[in-house]
Amino acid sequence: MAKTYRIKEEHPRCLECGDEIVYGRSDKKFCGVSCRARYHNREAGSSKSRMRILSILDRNYSILEGLLSLEITSIGNAELGALGFNHEVITSSAKIRGHTEVSCFDIRYFRSETKIFNIHRAVSAPLAGWQPDGSMNKRH
Repeated sequence: MAKTYRIKEEHPRCLECGDEIVYGRSDKKFCGVSCRARYHNREAGSSKSRMRILSILDRNYSILEGLLSLEITSIGNAELGALGFNHEVITSSAKIRGHTEVSCFDIRYFRSETKIFNIHRAVSAPLAGWQPDGSMNKRH
């Protein structure tokens, strides 16, 4: 007489709470409506946060670009704040010779407690092999 083996079915787990989903479609991702809503609200929140940060960076960049077009290379923090500049949102920073150099994309400046100064566009190094006429010099 042949033995009968029962295959243990593995049920999917809820993406939000991790509970086993024992009923419904085999490709079901959430155990219930509340878990599905909580998961999607959290995902949407991180997207909204990202969009808010990008919006602030865009505003900061526009302000810095405007200052450069007027050939202003130094401005007080209070004046900058009045223009809508947010000092908290930057793309990078580094300590250089006792000052903090801050970047907002390709525009850089030094920041002190009272002002920002030396506002300038970053100059990127050319690619290795790049020629002034735009061609590439290939090495063999």
